[in-house]
Amino acid sequence: MVFTVIYDANVLYPSMLRDLLIRVAQAGLVQARWTETILDETFRNLKNNRPDLDPAKLDRTRTLMCAAVADCLVTGYEPLEQVFANLPDPGDAHVMAAALKVHAQVIVTNNLKHFPEETLTPWGMEAKHPDDFLMDQFHLDAVELHVAIRNISEACRNPPLDVNDVLDRLDLEGMPQIAAALRR
Repeated sequence: MVFTVIYDANVLYPSMLRDLLIRVAQAGLVQARWTETILDETFRNLKNNRPDLDPAKLDRTRTLMCAAVADCLVTGYEPLEQVFANLPDPGDAHVMAAALKVHAQVIVTNNLKHFPEETLTPWGMEAKHPDDFLMDQFHLDAVELHVAIRNISEACRNPPLDVNDVLDRLDLEGMPQIAAALRR
């Protein structure tokens, strides 16, 4: 049975990581979910921090993400946000509320301190760093992760990237464990 995960904005920001996380969902390893608010944060930050990227292409990426993963958008979670107003970063209440709404087991985030174990455990959730999350997926189905990396490599045309280039980019994006595991 596939479990549900929420991808936080900070894991959808780096392009190679975003691509791999979406492919993990497309492979059926997890049901990936996010909200319009999470996407707003991701793409607002990309547009602010990366003026070299074409805003129209970023908007297209956002649209393609939602088309790529069936039933990815969480709606109707807003009334639950007040339950999580006491998070270390109250701005993350929407992530917790969305996770609760869809009964997510995992929140994939780089900001683990924003989602303390004592807050998540009573709701049957845990926060995972994306590198640890991907290692879990690797242990469940290494073949699918290798296929995903190969498919990413084959899709990269400008510039072309081979598998090692993809793994190098993942390593640079803070995913050293999964990059090393996939190199073996």
